This record gives sequence, structure tokens and C-alpha cells, in this order.
Amino acid sequence: QLQLVESGGGLVQPGGSLRLSCTASGFTLDYPNIGWFRQAPGKEREAVSCISKSGSSTNYADSVKGRFTISRDNAKSTVYLQMNNLKPEDTAVYYCAARVTSYDMCIMTSSGMRNWGKGTLVTISS
Repeated sequence: QLQLVESGGGLVQPGGSLRLSCTASGFTLDYPNIGWFRQAPGKEREAVSCISKSGSSTNYADSVKGRFTISRDNAKSTVYLQMNNLKPEDTAVYYCAARVTSYDMCIMTSSGMRNWGKGTLVTISS
């Protein structure tokens, strides 16, 4: 059973930075395609970024383009989300999700994912 654990959340001031990590375990056949999603209080979950299993394909929501960078280290089974110039509207619980496929895919939809972590809270406030 593929398991995902997020870490790196916390409280930072506007303009600050955080790096989230998503570590996968329990997969046997292939590296998973990974997506980051977030859900703010009272709002629906939204896609933030995704990266294909090889790392060759990435994508970002318009709201985070130019500020967030996704990357992965398959040797460590970990995907990172570097978040810079954080804004109060970035406050949310951030989830990583996975889909193991034979295709190298960047998936930006919740329905496309099969495994989810429990999330890590990011709070941007002065």
C-alpha cells in the first residue's frame, strides 16, 4: 500500500518561504506521479502543482506560478514544494497525492489521484 507523509508546514510571515516534503513508501512497481493540493478553511480543495514520475513534466496553478517550485528526488522517494514570497492567501492544509501509472504524467486533478497524505498546515500571517 502506497503511503505518503507530508512535512515542512508551519507559520511564516508574508513574503517568507517554506519547503514542503512528501515522502512516499510502500510502492513496488514504479515511482508515483505526485501532485500537491491545498484546502483553505471554508474553501474547496484546489490543485497547486504536479510532477511526473521522472520529474520531466511539471505544472502549476496560476496563483502560485513564479513563486512555487516542485521537484523530486526519486532516490529519496521524496517530492519537494519550495514556496517563496508566501501570501496570506496561501494559508491552507497542503496535501500530496499520488497516482502510480505506466505513464509519465503530471496530474492536476483530485479525481486523478489514488493515494493521499494526511496533510501539513501552512499558515501565513504577520
